[in-house]
Amino acid sequence: MLRGPCRRLGASVAPAAALAVVLVSLVRCSLLEPGDPVVSALSPYFGTKTRYEDANPGPTPDPAAPRRDPELLEGTCTPVQLVALIRHGTRYPTAKQIRKLRQLHGLLQARGPSGNSGSAASGRDLSAALADWPLWYADWMDGQLVEKGRQDMRQLALRLASLFPSLFSRENYGRLRLVTSSKHRCVDSGAAFLEGLWQHYHPGLPPPDVAEMECGLPRINDKLMRFFDHCEKFLTEVERNATALYHVDAFKTGPEMQNILKKVAATLQVPVSDLNADLIQVAFFTCSFDLAIKGVKSPWCDVFDIDDAKVLEYLNDLKQYWKRGYGYTINSRSSCTLFQDIFQHLDKAIEQKQRSQPVSSPVILQFGHAETLLPLLSLMGYFKDKEPLTAYNYKEHMHRMFRSGHIVPYASNLMFVLYHCENAKNPKEEFQVQMLLNEKVLPFAHSQETVSLYEDLKDHYKDILQSCHTSEECELQKVNSTSDEL
Repeated sequence: MLRGPCRRLGASVAPAAALAVVLVSLVRCSLLEPGDPVVSALSPYFGTKTRYEDANPGPTPDPAAPRRDPELLEGTCTPVQLVALIRHGTRYPTAKQIRKLRQLHGLLQARGPSGNSGSAASGRDLSAALADWPLWYADWMDGQLVEKGRQDMRQLALRLASLFPSLFSRENYGRLRLVTSSKHRCVDSGAAFLEGLWQHYHPGLPPPDVAEMECGLPRINDKLMRFFDHCEKFLTEVERNATALYHVDAFKTGPEMQNILKKVAATLQVPVSDLNADLIQVAFFTCSFDLAIKGVKSPWCDVFDIDDAKVLEYLNDLKQYWKRGYGYTINSRSSCTLFQDIFQHLDKAIEQKQRSQPVSSPVILQFGHAETLLPLLSLMGYFKDKEPLTAYNYKEHMHRMFRSGHIVPYASNLMFVLYHCENAKNPKEEFQVQMLLNEKVLPFAHSQETVSLYEDLKDHYKDILQSCHTSEECELQKVNSTSDEL
């Protein structure tokens, strides 16, 4: 039975929950955003809430005819396997963020009369506009994928199918392998990606239910895609450790954030004592959510200027750095299992090619989170600044490499492409690899070259591949310590 695109993947939930999900989906289908993109000067600074097209403007104009990175191998080297890690598409705010937004909205509605000076009048006008701006977020949204997020995935599927036609051939469709986090935004992202492939294979035809598609449902594997939830050392020393994010908390009370706090309080005509860094950050992200989800520039975007946005971006990056990046060694070492899984796929494909067998899984798609990708990229040595990000060196890091919004925006993707090169001079050169981040070739961290012999890449990461065992890395030591702080 063919169905329209506004429906959820319900096979993995209980019947009652599935019914609720369907009702939720019907509501969502009435919230489709306009097709014309709206741009804000703040767009490059939203961190992990950044739209894919703002962080990566190159490949999106026509998904059926994407721009090909000139560094991609071609000629006698043929792609034989693609392993992709994909962050879910654009999502709604979480319930926690929605509660904070309600708190801020309540402050604006309860504000008292203000003075008559020009600046006060200007602030009063903006404050009134914000108080009257519809607060349309509801608790059920809680981080769920939005229609724009489904569009992110469908368009990514169309672009990848066009860039790698031999891998995404109709004959290979039944051999696609999809793995996902259990979070609905990831499960739904995988389903939307498959819808995009259906559109590629059957232009103009509505897709069937994902459960009825030839390649089957995405398989949930949280130990792989949410490895951080299964690492006791990370959970104890970072996630549940009140002091692990010291630099985040210190920056919130530091001069850069306090200046913004005072400025926003004056703009909104509310007492500065009623505001805090968390409310300021959720106000900033509300601009990003309205922009990404509904395609509108809300009055919240007028509260901040670019200098404010840069400070708030740094606050977000500090959290990602200390919780998912280089701040603590366990952040990246907890992703060893995922890294090894990628190379096991590549190894198997090479073994099958050497035996003149068809590659059993030419395309492996794994749907996860920013928290899945950032630790893995850190494990591989990418986007590491000479000095760690701290609460006290914001100005020194104005041109930092670790900018989460440029690395892992919504729908971000890290791809390993394995090539078989027929005219190789020796067996070692027969199999080569390229990495792509957000559809652009990513030079290898160890060589800065855009292509690597597969054996050389394995040799460079042999410590991780051979000696990084999750059971040992994540084992909690008798003495709790975060002494590996940089």
